[in-house]
Amino acid sequence: MSAAEKTGRLAIGDVAPEFTLKDSAGSEVTLSSFRGQKTIVYFYPAASTPGCTKQACDFRDSIESLKSLGYQVLGVSPDGVAKLEKFAAKEELNFPLLSDEDHAVAEAYGAWGEKKNYGRIYEGLIRSTIVLDEEGKVSLAQYNVRATGHVAKLRRDLGIDPK
Repeated sequence: MSAAEKTGRLAIGDVAPEFTLKDSAGSEVTLSSFRGQKTIVYFYPAASTPGCTKQACDFRDSIESLKSLGYQVLGVSPDGVAKLEKFAAKEELNFPLLSDEDHAVAEAYGAWGEKKNYGRIYEGLIRSTIVLDEEGKVSLAQYNVRATGHVAKLRRDLGIDPK
């Protein structure tokens, strides 16, 4: 059994699990509607917290260059639609934020599991980024990513910014 099979984490070449989630406006968004485009699905623990805000704003500020290279961005958290709506409006986010309140999608993507914080062990969202190719297959899977500097690192890992 591979490490990916043991943790439930996705690996390069896996077909991404399909999902339909509500966005910050309450509209349903289905992953399959992004087929034919490269898609970055990033999982973050909580809207309006310092790290998550920094990460979302980094994606916001990079969205035009990412789109020009054919990438779409979807942010997924266990927050409810109302909280996501406030977060998107306050930070002027220009990509969909999706509500995964029962964390079923995070679990399917291996982004939900055991966490340790100050010696305490609990279940929660693991900050993760999954990049899908045009057919919906995983081309990059990153788990336990740092919020600060993540978009710059992601761009380097995708060969967008070679520095």
